[in-house]
Amino acid sequence: MFQTLYSYFWWERLWLPANLTWADLEDRDGRVYAKASDLYITLPLAFLFLVIRHLFETYVATPLAGLLNVKEKIRLKATPNAVLEKFYAATTKHPKQADVEMLSKKSGCTVRQVERWFRRRRNQDRPSLLKKFREASWRFTFYLIAFIAGMAVIVDKPWFYDLREVWKGYPIQSMLPSQYWYYMIELSFYWSLLFSIASDVKRKDFKEQIIHHVATIILISFSWFANYIRAGTLIMALHDSSDYLLESAKMFNYAGWRNTCNNIFIVFAAVFIVTRLVILPFWIMHCTVVYPLDLYPAFFGYYFFNFMMVVLQSLHIFWAYLIIRMAQKFITGKVVEDERSDREETDNSEEEEEAAAKNGPLSNGHPVLNNNHRKTD
Repeated sequence: MFQTLYSYFWWERLWLPANLTWADLEDRDGRVYAKASDLYITLPLAFLFLVIRHLFETYVATPLAGLLNVKEKIRLKATPNAVLEKFYAATTKHPKQADVEMLSKKSGCTVRQVERWFRRRRNQDRPSLLKKFREASWRFTFYLIAFIAGMAVIVDKPWFYDLREVWKGYPIQSMLPSQYWYYMIELSFYWSLLFSIASDVKRKDFKEQIIHHVATIILISFSWFANYIRAGTLIMALHDSSDYLLESAKMFNYAGWRNTCNNIFIVFAAVFIVTRLVILPFWIMHCTVVYPLDLYPAFFGYYFFNFMMVVLQSLHIFWAYLIIRMAQKFITGKVVEDERSDREETDNSEEEEEAAAKNGPLSNGHPVLNNNHRKTD
């Protein structure tokens, strides 16, 4: 049964145009072609990336945070309470007003004390500013190096200037050593992001991030299998061109350098919109959708690759919406912050909470007029 599934999975008609077989892509006459087995190395490399990341965050990012004066806000811990902890862990972290009153009776605490306990408990679970800075530093470093390396790989190639060259001679296109390492490093990095996503800083677009990582891994892997390497290198370099700007803006944001953060963010927004909403759909996707049909009839791999490109483009539109919202806040004079971030709640004194209670009712466990947030991301 396994052999049957294996045969179906690697059926030439799924991966290659008509009248071509895997035998056509066997190494010969000094020409080397991409093989599925080449990607096995990306899994151990992904774990190596996790080790390098740990060392980088410990010995580079942490001292850098100290130099940039990244400071933590002192967080008051929630006092141990078995009743409230059980509800927090098993039911919800954001109790409604009826839940707060019920918990007040069960725990023997006042309503105000229950509300304060949940605020403090939620803040305890939020990642520290240092953790966010270290993560942004690691990603900034990788994306910047990857972008420079990617440009070095493709800038002297004819298909960088003429997209029709991407398909010249396809699929009998031999692989260059620089393309091999660019693919292996990029794919290994995205595997490492997927492996560490549970422990990384969680944002509001957590599900979209998972979809993005999975779609990226599938696209990189498929483009390698089907020898879409020329198109793949263009797509990877295009994505890396804006990512390092976002991570650097985050770093300066965590360090409190607001003007620097805002200026870099504006540059990032412009680069993101131009590359992801203009160049990618109207140049790169046009290249992968239209030009191949001049050479061979559409096949499963053609449809699958472009479907995954549409998935990726949909995520770009979603993130562009968040970026434009942030840009509007900047233009109107409001502080720019990551729309995906989970904001830290302030912990107010008894007198402030009582005053807020007199001014209005509670909403979802928070005083309506006293639900301030400190910008942390």
